[in-house]
Amino acid sequence: MKWYESHETNKSPVISSRIRLARNLEAYQFSARIEGREACEMIAEVRRAATGFAYSDPAKADRAARLSMVENHEISPEIFSLGPERPIGLLSRESDSSAIMLGEEDHIRIQTIKAGEDLDGAFELANKIDDLLESALGYAYHKDFGYLTSCPTNTGTGLRASYMVHIPMLERTGNLARIVSGLAKLGMTVRGIYGENSKPFGSIYQISNQVTLGKSEAEIISALKSTCAQLIENEQELLRRAFASDSADMEDVIYRALGLLTHARKFSLSEAMDNLSAIRVGAISGILPENARGMPIYNVMMNIEPGNLQKRVGRNLNEGEIQAERAKYLREMFSGRQE
Repeated sequence: MKWYESHETNKSPVISSRIRLARNLEAYQFSARIEGREACEMIAEVRRAATGFAYSDPAKADRAARLSMVENHEISPEIFSLGPERPIGLLSRESDSSAIMLGEEDHIRIQTIKAGEDLDGAFELANKIDDLLESALGYAYHKDFGYLTSCPTNTGTGLRASYMVHIPMLERTGNLARIVSGLAKLGMTVRGIYGENSKPFGSIYQISNQVTLGKSEAEIISALKSTCAQLIENEQELLRRAFASDSADMEDVIYRALGLLTHARKFSLSEAMDNLSAIRVGAISGILPENARGMPIYNVMMNIEPGNLQKRVGRNLNEGEIQAERAKYLREMFSGRQE
């Protein structure tokens, strides 16, 4: 089962925990300078070391398939836009939803994602994959600076830890801007649903460390855990206050969303995500009946994105067709779940 299909994603404002390790091979030029044959040789060397992983080439996939990979957090949005002349690769393992991205900003990006609040589990898995690769590959490493990376902010441990969080109350009450400013002073950053330069949809954000140099893995993870715990406490307190002050208003928002998801014939992505955000609030709060909250809401959110929708129907769609197909899928998901 994929991490986003787990009901753990429904249990709290924390949808998922992710660890990403950036690594480069000392025998090759870094990604900004590596070209053609050398890049292909680098990818082939990593493939030989990554036993147990299946290989695919995103550059050879069509646009909808590559977009689906971005939506499923398998490749970065930056890689989506690259042409076929840039050698890249994706190594994946279905058994634990782990992935190794090749030829992105760094030669190697090890990524592990766990459903819910399980940063330790994601880090343990990433370490095992890292050990597997390091036993067969020569990493670019400096005794004083640590692992060398294309971006100085990743040098050191090469570790980027993040939580994906659903924080509609902080967003709605205008508290998010203040929190983002405060987190920046602590070396943390808040980004959209797909990381750097991406937009937030459905009140979903990524909270991650911004600097690795001079910090240990344990320090980075501990700081992120503490930061996220405070963030979630604030979100839950705002939710409690909202229900205490006007529970009818909150329930109206949730049930209106359920009605739209059940009956609408067209949905833009932002409108659908906002309504699913309300459903997730209803599911976590126990407002909705059990049959209406018995699905991983984030999985539904991923399935209504353009790439995944087109992959599901097996053909390219224009924007109007995407909106109609999105509404059709949501009606199938939520029909009969009102009572």
